[in-house]
Amino acid sequence: MSLLNYKGYTGSVEFSQEDNCLYGKVLGMKKDCISYEGETVSELVSDFEGAVDEYLSSCKARGVKPAKPYSGRLVLRMPSDLHSRVATTAAGLGMTINGFINTAIIDELGKYQ
Repeated sequence: MSLLNYKGYTGSVEFSQEDNCLYGKVLGMKKDCISYEGETVSELVSDFEGAVDEYLSSCKARGVKPAKPYSGRLVLRMPSDLHSRVATTAAGLGMTINGFINTAIIDELGKYQ
């Protein structure tokens, strides 16, 4: 999947064969929806950036704090035996479970970038 990035917001890039256009929406928004479209990549990028700017301006005009695409909170479910291993390993390293999981994810993401 191709992604667009602008001012801390990430948007998807999709193609509608039926409408013969590109479209997308900002990812990670729970309550607000920011969508955009265009017939060319340039139009799509321009509409994406314009939609983000419009959203931010609208929030400012209403005195509302703009929503962040991701809150930083994540509910994670895992088998109890894995939870135990994570807790034990983290404690052995002098880390919190949260710190251990963040480090493991950062290390894993490094393999793909």
